[in-house]
Amino acid sequence: MTDRIREKMTQLRGEADAAIARAEDAEKKVKLLEQELLSKEQENRSLTHRLGLLEAENEKAEAKIQDYKTNSSDYDSNKTNADNLSRKVQLLEEELDSAEKNLKETVEKLRQVDVKAEHFERQVTRAEQERDAWEKKHEEVNERYKKAQQDLEELEKSMNDI
Repeated sequence: MTDRIREKMTQLRGEADAAIARAEDAEKKVKLLEQELLSKEQENRSLTHRLGLLEAENEKAEAKIQDYKTNSSDYDSNKTNADNLSRKVQLLEEELDSAEKNLKETVEKLRQVDVKAEHFERQVTRAEQERDAWEKKHEEVNERYKKAQQDLEELEKSMNDI
């Protein structure tokens, strides 16, 4: 009888340890995902800042092109400068397009990471609930074991008295 109780307690302890290990693993995964989310948010802010700088530089370049067109007296020199600035604007626009694409991809990845983080948070909550249930069962089994041990000791005393 006590061997079965001991086996059951050992089994319950093993299950509780496994549940705790799963909960710890889930917490580690959540922390990693939170770190990845923070990194993506920082990258997003950096790209947004860079996009603003590029837009400002693009506006300046376009303003220069306009100034060269209206204020030029030397057509050949202004044409060359305008062509250079146009190429620069084109390159900046391409870089801007690339940065916008990067930003969209980063935002999508961030959304996916956020969804994964929520999923892992739910798993952690579920694991913690399981752990709590197992701990409660463990306590109940311990109490029953102690009660059974007391009953056994009383029975031994009464049998010794006989």
